[in-house]
Amino acid sequence: MSIKDAVKLIEESEARFVDLRFTDTKGKQHHFTVPARIVLDDPEEWFENGQAFDGSSIGGWKGIQASDMQLRPDPATAFIDPFYDDTTVVLTCDVIDPADGQGYDRDPRSIARRAEAYLKSSGIGDTAYFGPEPEFFVFDGVEFETDMHKTRYEITSESGAWASGLHMDGQNTGHRPTVKGGYAPVAPIDAGQDLRSAMVNILEELGIEVEVHHAEVGTGSQMEIGTRFATLVKRADQTQDMKYVIQNVAHNFGKTATFMPKPIMGDNGSGMHVHQSIWKDGQNLFAGDGYAGLSDTALYYIGGIIKHAKALNAITNPSTNSYKRLVPHFEAPTKLAYSAKNRSASIRIPSVNSSKARRIEARFPDPTANPYLAFAALLMAGLDGIQNKIHPGDPADKNLYDLPPEEDALVPTVCASLEEALAALKADHEFLLRGGVFSKDWIDSYIAFKEEDVRRIRMAPHPLEFEMYYSL
Repeated sequence: MSIKDAVKLIEESEARFVDLRFTDTKGKQHHFTVPARIVLDDPEEWFENGQAFDGSSIGGWKGIQASDMQLRPDPATAFIDPFYDDTTVVLTCDVIDPADGQGYDRDPRSIARRAEAYLKSSGIGDTAYFGPEPEFFVFDGVEFETDMHKTRYEITSESGAWASGLHMDGQNTGHRPTVKGGYAPVAPIDAGQDLRSAMVNILEELGIEVEVHHAEVGTGSQMEIGTRFATLVKRADQTQDMKYVIQNVAHNFGKTATFMPKPIMGDNGSGMHVHQSIWKDGQNLFAGDGYAGLSDTALYYIGGIIKHAKALNAITNPSTNSYKRLVPHFEAPTKLAYSAKNRSASIRIPSVNSSKARRIEARFPDPTANPYLAFAALLMAGLDGIQNKIHPGDPADKNLYDLPPEEDALVPTVCASLEEALAALKADHEFLLRGGVFSKDWIDSYIAFKEEDVRRIRMAPHPLEFEMYYSL
């Protein structure tokens, strides 16, 4: 969509406002709203100059001494917001540093743009396709509080296995999934059909093609909406829009949606499996005659991801909660191996009939990841594997959770904590710096920013510690 097309959308919809959105380091969207007349007064100038804002108010960004930043809207991202009362056209923005007119060093979308540019400059390929599968939970309600003398959370869900014994004024229907029993049952056990369909209807209206929706494994209404792949930046934009739609539709239904990886103890957590392939001149470079129909290029790409996986964890699994999901026996891909069949491996090769659909699927990321940063980092790791011909070794077609101890010791694992992941990123990040995609300043600032999460968790007593230690 060109500037002319975006202006046409504003005019024909009689939009009153234009909403400018951008994403911070953590992956949360922010926005500023301007009257539509300001855009229509001089569209070409407005799209070039954008909107000024205070970058020092965004966590992990500029200090107060260098706070002036600029939002440059991308006309190709325009859509009408489905939730606002007044007609409002939404535009996703790049964050521009006025000092040089370039994409800000710490702007996630600008980093993703630089990753796409680096792929082209490398000569390896011209297009990277990404297809994420962010899982999520929808609860009836949630309460949480933390104080000096008290900490607690409580999830309310009529679809939770724990709700079977609740009285509910004599209205308990009894139809709900058991622990690990939530995968794709029909109603009334699947209570989320109409909710997901409402989400899908809006996503399709926004141009985000949906391929499937269903209930997921976890009790308490875990769900997934599968959407079509796209190029790196576009797919990251769509992932942000998708999360926005899911959370707002749930809110309008009187419920609450979360992409937190492990909100429920003792059941499966939410991952974000990321499908990836690289193309050049209209040809899929991952298709070949090797294992599972892969090319050497695809195998080297896998080798790069496995080599750098622990450093990648700091970006693809950026929360302390992420590592409560990454434990064995909850369909969590903790083992750094690849397989065409084995879902306990961190890299899966989906079974497809067409060489055009040949791809690899990284299974360890989760939906707290900032999609711009995660996709860019995965691409950079894979490209390093291709450039240095890092072969991933033999595939793993056994259940990696039940290996004999001597075999198990030979298979590397993902990180066990955010602290470990940040240490890995500190030691292994040169592959991210190539082509100026990520910068050393970004690496240092990101590690310092996320170490605050580690510090807060380390200092907070946990309720389980009272159970384990109070009476000693």
